[in-house]
Amino acid sequence: MPKGSEELTNARKDEIISACAALYETMSFRDITLREIGARTSFTRTSIYNYFQTKEEIFLALFQREYEAWNRDLEQMMEEHDSMSAGEFASALAATLEKRAQLLKLLAMNHYDMEANSRMENLVAFKVAYGNTLRTFACCLEKYFPQMDADGVQGFLYAFFPFLFGVYPYTTVTEKQKEAMDRAGVNYVCLTVGEIIASMVNKLLADQRQDQR
Repeated sequence: MPKGSEELTNARKDEIISACAALYETMSFRDITLREIGARTSFTRTSIYNYFQTKEEIFLALFQREYEAWNRDLEQMMEEHDSMSAGEFASALAATLEKRAQLLKLLAMNHYDMEANSRMENLVAFKVAYGNTLRTFACCLEKYFPQMDADGVQGFLYAFFPFLFGVYPYTTVTEKQKEAMDRAGVNYVCLTVGEIIASMVNKLLADQRQDQR
């Protein structure tokens, strides 16, 4: 780690992560290199190694930042709403993820390689952010659906979080993919991020109500 204040270190890390995020909006993980990330920062490319040793560590830090941002959105949702119906909760939750395209895209990636090529300290920091988001999400369920027991909350989490891995590839389809599905006779229904998430949340909540009868 380079000498200097913690504030400077964090600022440079954030600059590197933001450079990666900007590239990831139009490029794939495979095509993004440390050279290209470095070219978008205000310091030399080799300085990146003072903060991140691999490209995967930078992406993991971006992943961590996205989870932290979503966690803040969930906390804000709880602050703004004392109570919500199932439909209102589904819509509000979907809205928190509609603006998290980077998070959804990262969720669709191969996490094994990303985590395997990151140092333990970076992986732990990421897992802390992930764990905090799980706990905040559980608090949302407990607040708005007090009739849901611990098993119900856990069941919702086990169904919803794995479901998120498929949201980005399902809602972001290229013209080539559309043509291939047309030729294959696949009846693909295009849904937005908000629509598919709200639909899933409503279904999970309906299943919970059914189980409680």
